[in-house]
Amino acid sequence: MSVAVSNSPVFSPSSSLFCNKKTSIITPSPEALTLTLSHLKPSASSTSSSSSSSLSPSPSSPSSPFRLRLPKHNPSGISAVASASTTAPSSSSPNTILKRKRPTRLDIPVSSLSFGAPPGTPSSAAIREVVEDEREEYSVYCKRGRREAMEDRYSAAVNLHGDPKQAFFGVFDGHGGSKAAQFAADNLERNILDQVVRRADDDIKEAVKHGYLNTDSDFLKEDFRGGSCCLTALIRNGNLVVSNAGDCRAVMSRGGAAEALTSDHRPSREDEKDRIENLGGYVDLCHGVWRIQGSLAVSRGIGDRHLKQWVIAEPETKILSLQPEYEFLILASDGLWDKVGIQEAVDIARPFSVGVDKPEPLFACKKLVELAASRGSFDDISVMLIQLGRYI
Repeated sequence: MSVAVSNSPVFSPSSSLFCNKKTSIITPSPEALTLTLSHLKPSASSTSSSSSSSLSPSPSSPSSPFRLRLPKHNPSGISAVASASTTAPSSSSPNTILKRKRPTRLDIPVSSLSFGAPPGTPSSAAIREVVEDEREEYSVYCKRGRREAMEDRYSAAVNLHGDPKQAFFGVFDGHGGSKAAQFAADNLERNILDQVVRRADDDIKEAVKHGYLNTDSDFLKEDFRGGSCCLTALIRNGNLVVSNAGDCRAVMSRGGAAEALTSDHRPSREDEKDRIENLGGYVDLCHGVWRIQGSLAVSRGIGDRHLKQWVIAEPETKILSLQPEYEFLILASDGLWDKVGIQEAVDIARPFSVGVDKPEPLFACKKLVELAASRGSFDDISVMLIQLGRYI
């Protein structure tokens, strides 16, 4: 069997390449097949006898520049191909395409993706990509990061005690699971208000402090792991009371100027580092992040049983008397603030919240979340925007 390849780019256009398969050139080894490739120069005799077997030169011909040794994996397959090229096709053509049978479809039931919290409550976020809510007084938008389940939670209560000028809002950023954040969202409001009604208005900081500490104590009694940063805003009697334990942050728009109302509790903060070391702990730098005992990157919050000696639940609280220039308040987890500056956040949200006939605060929350995600935030991102003008 001879195959001619003409006009090969390797050789000159006037020459031909022949691959001859003869019994004499098959090596006796069952392991390999040796083919002799011959570069033949055209001649008058070869032209006149092109149909004869004399076209193949002898193995010793100088026009055979190289030999090719191929593994002989399937001799029967080679012969089958050779015979197929020289004989008429049979009823069982080698070109027949065998189709694979499609497997039977499997119907897999999808289980419920809720955490088991009562439906309809703002703090009962499900295992889903986003959670959003919009009311006249506030808007909130939460987006899951790269974790398997969202660990952020929020709470909102308006018309406290039937008074439209009183409200409570919170954002909770869980770590090591969502149990602590869910617990705070369900209980911190009640614990703070219980303390507020027992004390005079001039003792509001102590009331909030004991509300946080009682929530932490109650959580530690449960057989739960993990912890949560907490950020709350209580509006009562014309005052704005903002408290935090952890690295969630509250930012207010004051006539378009951003004003941070909280300070992040992180081990890198000098006073927090001193407090931890004075209690016998240590703070070190792990892969560019300051951590307590080489573990946690926040220094305050509820939960964190294994680090409770150093991670305290006592909040820092700031009280302001509401003024007409106080436009709106942004409560957000560190998933936003790690990628977006406070003035930038106010500049983005303000055109959708102030001085427009139809405010779109929820859209502003979405824009902030998407901006942080586009800049590489892998954390859960929660943003709540509160219209302060309704409480003045």
